[in-house]
Amino acid sequence: MNKDALKILLKDVKTIAIVGASSNPNRDSFKVMKYLKEYGYVVYPVNPNLQNTQILGENCYSTLNDIHEEIDMVDIFRAVEFIPDIAREAINIKAKIFWTQLGLFSKDAASIAKNEGLTVVMGECPKIVLES
Repeated sequence: MNKDALKILLKDVKTIAIVGASSNPNRDSFKVMKYLKEYGYVVYPVNPNLQNTQILGENCYSTLNDIHEEIDMVDIFRAVEFIPDIAREAINIKAKIFWTQLGLFSKDAASIAKNEGLTVVMGECPKIVLES
């Protein structure tokens, strides 16, 4: 998808789970989460190592399955080997969009998500898309 198509896709998004969220302000996941939150999205940080923590005032969840709200988009900052399992969780929570950050590609995860009807975007950053 080109940037214009991605912008249109992001217009219907209200809630975003950031998988691999960090509480470190120098990390890209923190910067992107902050930007998306300020842009007006409801964001849910997910990081199994940061449970019982808050990031930017939001409770951090261990897994997508722990979030009991409707999630439109899953934005992934985790290593490639974790992405197929995250795709399965995204399907389980009925997310609509499965999105991986710059440099993150997984054919297996893309296939898993697409086969269950999710829109798949890989190797893009929503912050960069919205700023363009």
